[in-house]
Amino acid sequence: MLNFQRKGQRESLICKNILYFCFTLKFKLKMGPVPIFVCLQTHLNLIKYLCRRNDGGMEIDMREYLDVLRNCALFADISDENLLPMLNCLGAKALKFKKGQVVISEGEPADKFGILLSGEIQIMRIDYYGNRSIMDHIEPSNLFGESFACAEVQSSPSDVVATADSELLLVDAHRITKTCCNACDFHNKMIFNLLKIVATKNLVFNQKLEITSQRTTRDKLMTYLLIQAKKNNSSSFDIPFDRQELADYLEVDRSGLSVEIGKLVKEGKIWCYRSKFTLLDV
Repeated sequence: MLNFQRKGQRESLICKNILYFCFTLKFKLKMGPVPIFVCLQTHLNLIKYLCRRNDGGMEIDMREYLDVLRNCALFADISDENLLPMLNCLGAKALKFKKGQVVISEGEPADKFGILLSGEIQIMRIDYYGNRSIMDHIEPSNLFGESFACAEVQSSPSDVVATADSELLLVDAHRITKTCCNACDFHNKMIFNLLKIVATKNLVFNQKLEITSQRTTRDKLMTYLLIQAKKNNSSSFDIPFDRQELADYLEVDRSGLSVEIGKLVKEGKIWCYRSKFTLLDV
C-alpha cells in the first residue's frame, strides 16, 4: 500500500500514484461505475495534495518588511542599516505561499530555516495512518526549522504548511553558523541570538510534552488552557487553533475533545466561543 503522507520525494510519488491508478483502473472497470468514481476521486485528490507545494514561490520585496524584521529575535540589537546587507550576506530569499501550500516537506534537506513575515504556518507530522499531530504554530517575526538546520539533520522530520496566505524568508543555515568571508560585525551577535532562539524553542517543546503526557483528554485540555492563560497574563485569551487543529495539537480525538469542552462549560469551569476561552473556576 502506498504511504500517501510521506511527501519528501513528491515527484516520484506522483508518478508512482499515476501508474498505480492505471493498474487498478483495469480491475475497477469490472466492478461498476461507483468504484471507478471512488478510485478516480481518491487518486486525483492525492495528486492535487502532492502538487500543492509551490517550490519556487513568488518573490517579494524584503524592504517592505523592515518593521517585522526589527521584531525578529534573530536580529535583536542589530542596527537598521545592517539589516538589508545582512540578509544579502545570508542569501535570504523572500517568497509567497498560498493557504494550504507546503513550505517544507518531510524528507526534504534540512539546510534552511524560515522567518515568517506575514500570515501563519504550522509545523506538523503525519503518521503512516494519516493521523496529524500539530507540533507548533508560527506567527510573524518568528523562526521555524532552525533547530533541525543547526543540528545538521539530513532531512526534515516534519512538514511546514501555510495555514493562511503567507510571506516568508528562507535562510541558508550554513551562512549563519559559519563566519562569512566578509567578517561582518553583526555575525557573532546573530549567532548568539540564534542560540537563544533554539534554547527558547526547546522550552516550548517541553511544554508540548507536558501537555501531551497527561493521561486524559480533559487533563490535556486544561493543562494547555492554563499555560495559555499564564502566557497571556489573563484568564481570557484566544488560541491559534480551530477545534480540529486543537485536537491535533493535543493529540486527541476531536469528538472526545468537544465532549470535554461541553462538560467543562456546563460545570462552570470555562467559557468558550470558537477560539476564545475564559477560565472561570480554576
